[in-house]
Amino acid sequence: MRLAFFTVLLMVTVVLAQQPTAQQTGVLRLRVRVKADDTAPLKGLARKRFFLIPGTLEQNRALITAIEQQPLTTRDCYYKQHNASAQLINWLQEGDCESVYCRSIENEFVTGPKAVPEFANAFAANHTEFGNDLIALQWLTNYLSPDLRDGFYKDRQRTLQTLLKQTGMIQSVMTDQKGSAYFTDLGPGTYVISNVIPTELGQTLVTWNCEVQIKPEDLATEKPYLISNRKDKTVKCVGIEKPKPLCAAD
Repeated sequence: MRLAFFTVLLMVTVVLAQQPTAQQTGVLRLRVRVKADDTAPLKGLARKRFFLIPGTLEQNRALITAIEQQPLTTRDCYYKQHNASAQLINWLQEGDCESVYCRSIENEFVTGPKAVPEFANAFAANHTEFGNDLIALQWLTNYLSPDLRDGFYKDRQRTLQTLLKQTGMIQSVMTDQKGSAYFTDLGPGTYVISNVIPTELGQTLVTWNCEVQIKPEDLATEKPYLISNRKDKTVKCVGIEKPKPLCAAD
């Protein structure tokens, strides 16, 4: 009986020893802290997308060059080109929005001193059809033109797809309200962190393209990585800032 027990125990030990161990991976904790200008406080950059691209800067040189040389229409210029009202442009600026889906459209933006003409007109058209204030407000965006509703956002998505179509497997994350995001399940190697499309910040455009290494000792851990548009000893990646281009009609 005892011999049979030890035989079974030995077999179980051998089987367990032959089982492959789970491969350890790393986590890159991205924290984005920026200043809109020299007098502004440092704050987290919320709701911005960043990409983690395998390889070094040199290995991704063609992509980096394309990112740096891409023609870019800023948000304000896009909406001016599509005859948006000053009130709508201000509403988008206040929420740092690329489309009208970025924030809630409250009653105060339909009637009264804060009313946005495009929202007021869409609300009136919707109300005529449904005869209900709540429904008219909830479905207001359906009565905006596609260009004003989400045309700018879709233009940016097409630009991203064009730039990244030749790139291999990448990760993308969106920063939270505090400017933090996490790249997970990373193997050891060199990567490029990039926002691909410059971020509008005050009167400048900021582009980040920086190398980061995940070393074997970083696996099964959380590696912090601070990026900013201002130099500091704790900042790992400093963005390149350029003045915003003027709109065609300016």
